[in-house]
Amino acid sequence: MTQSLRHELHRRILPGHAALAAQFFKSGAGEYGEGDRFLGIRVPDIRAVSKLDDGKSDIRELLHSPWHEERFLALLVLVRRFERGNAAVQKTVFDFYLSSTPWINNWDLVDVSAYKIVGSHLLDRPRTPLWKLAASKILWEQRIAIVSTFAFIRQGDLAETFALSVHFLDSPQDLIHKACGWMLREAGKRDSRQLVDFLDTHRLSMPRTMLRYAIEKFPEHLRKHFLSRQ
Repeated sequence: MTQSLRHELHRRILPGHAALAAQFFKSGAGEYGEGDRFLGIRVPDIRAVSKLDDGKSDIRELLHSPWHEERFLALLVLVRRFERGNAAVQKTVFDFYLSSTPWINNWDLVDVSAYKIVGSHLLDRPRTPLWKLAASKILWEQRIAIVSTFAFIRQGDLAETFALSVHFLDSPQDLIHKACGWMLREAGKRDSRQLVDFLDTHRLSMPRTMLRYAIEKFPEHLRKHFLSRQ
């Protein structure tokens, strides 16, 4: 079935699209996605192929692929299996996911899967795995940690999002600033008072990108207030 999924995926390659994807995902020398390789397949087409999975094939080969779209497909399949599986299946998917982070190595790969697998699995469990990821020196593992909290936010549990955002205040990584700002913004949709209190405490020390993302939906006068360094 793995070969069948790959065949269906490759049938959807668009001429010229690979070069655009490589540019968009910063795969050049010294960029965050350095060395990533692209086939040139649109996300809706990858999603369509993921629905062909029969739940039986070993998805490891796709996830360990050098091709970005094959890894994206593997993660979509894992999400589907997690969401449809019993507790044992979910634990297996969760463990496999955390053992496979070297191949979950771009922001879209993290964002399409982390909260749906890691976050969902940890909803009613200790959050220790998130803090291990947050302590990693690997950018993508750090991003998995903060994006996974989206699952908690959806349940009204905001504590981990705020705590991890504090942890990442000193991060030099713009992609972590963006992810934290995004999660803070989502947390604010659940409890605007908590977000405002957080920003009042940390706005002077927050990376500008994190702050801008967090206040993106605020009224203009509040955005000006929080962007002021006085």
